[in-house]
Amino acid sequence: MIKNIKWLSIFALTLSFIACDDTEETTVVSNSSDGLALTAGTANFSKYVSLGNSLTAGFSDGALFIEGQKGSFTNILATKFADVGGGTFKIPYMNDNVGGFIGGDPSFGPRLYFNGAAPVPVSGTPTTNPTTVLAGPFNNMGVTGAKSFHLIANGYGNIAGLLTNPKTSNPYFVRFATSPTTSVIADAMAQTPTFFSLWIGNNDVLAYAMSGGTGANQTGNLNPATYGMNDITDPNVFTNVYNGLVNALTSAGAKGVVANIPYVSSVPFFTTVAYNAPGLNAAQVAALNAGYAQYNMGLTLANANGLISASEKAARTINFAVGQNAVVIVDEYLTTVDIPGVITLPKYRQTTAADYIVLASGGVSAQAHLGAGNGTQFPLADAWVLSKGEVAEIKTATDAYNATISATATAKGLAFVDTNAIMQQIANGGIVANGYNVTSAFVTGGGFSLDGIHPSPRGQALIANKFLEAINTKYGSNFKGVDVGLYRILFPAQL
Repeated sequence: MIKNIKWLSIFALTLSFIACDDTEETTVVSNSSDGLALTAGTANFSKYVSLGNSLTAGFSDGALFIEGQKGSFTNILATKFADVGGGTFKIPYMNDNVGGFIGGDPSFGPRLYFNGAAPVPVSGTPTTNPTTVLAGPFNNMGVTGAKSFHLIANGYGNIAGLLTNPKTSNPYFVRFATSPTTSVIADAMAQTPTFFSLWIGNNDVLAYAMSGGTGANQTGNLNPATYGMNDITDPNVFTNVYNGLVNALTSAGAKGVVANIPYVSSVPFFTTVAYNAPGLNAAQVAALNAGYAQYNMGLTLANANGLISASEKAARTINFAVGQNAVVIVDEYLTTVDIPGVITLPKYRQTTAADYIVLASGGVSAQAHLGAGNGTQFPLADAWVLSKGEVAEIKTATDAYNATISATATAKGLAFVDTNAIMQQIANGGIVANGYNVTSAFVTGGGFSLDGIHPSPRGQALIANKFLEAINTKYGSNFKGVDVGLYRILFPAQL
């Protein structure tokens, strides 16, 4: 009898362990970052609104189209938020997967695809009418082309403005603005968001950079109404606008996540084409050096007369050799040498590693442009190169914007994503996620789409995960990131 009691006790103890093990297994949650029950932490995701530019909208491969919009990092975030009470995330979809607008405006689409040799436009006719207003409101309020101050501009969605002054009106916002006189921030606040994301400021320097610095640096000019499309926004203007946006978004207690601005040096649009791309043979070298001989003699004369320093003379001297060569550019930062009747010199020099040849200009590839003798036989126009002086201006502005974003995030207790550091890591070796190394290599790296500026589907997924990490850290939530391997690198020709 005693033996039976002993065995019964052991059997009961075993059952209790089994029961405990079963209980522990059922508490493991596969869709959380820590295996615990999924939680929103201290944040409320019931009404999520995202504000920003093309990066927020889901722009990819040079266009905005349905599948790109579906794959935006903001839509990925919204699917995660839905698991903890997040509501519907409404997107102002384009009509098709071609991209662009009816009428064939070359500034908008169609999207690009890789044909095995180069990015080329997809076939098909755009069916999206920019003057057809959609029924909102919409949660994804990313507006392609928007600069910081555009988000507070009344009438930025005015249909009439598309014809009279496109600088003050945007066709993407026209389609989902609640009225011709509203602003992006007003439409966002009308939804009473409980949580927001804000990634804005890229275009405040990017438009200047993509144009090869053909715009103006407006530092010191506090009136953005006088800015050109490709100008750099004054940092004080950015600070005032940014603080105003965040103050409005947090005015009713909403929490949120903000991100800073990457350097252009981490983006393949500026790093794909080498500064010394042209390869020359002996005959070409001899002809080119003979052609620039008079210019070099002029530099010697200018130096001898104290018009330029010896170091500038050396920097401006044109000399080609057999093999790879730096290209000749026009650099507005060089000293003006213009004494009528005595000596007048153009502002030529050859590129260095501190200069960036842009991937494309006006829809023409840099490779084709350089192959036609530009940069060797003919100096490369300003629109094709971002000179080291222009790069320095962009970095100064970017650093100022990022200081504002970081300080505002701290002051308001917001989650912060250092996309500048993330993009630099992608550009310098890559980020390994789910067994894939995501880099900035054009076409093959997986991080960027075919326009060399905007993320690929996999890049969007990686960015979404970085946003989720920041949200978890700040608000105590435990969202699990998506598997970036489930997101393609490039979109095919047909969708």
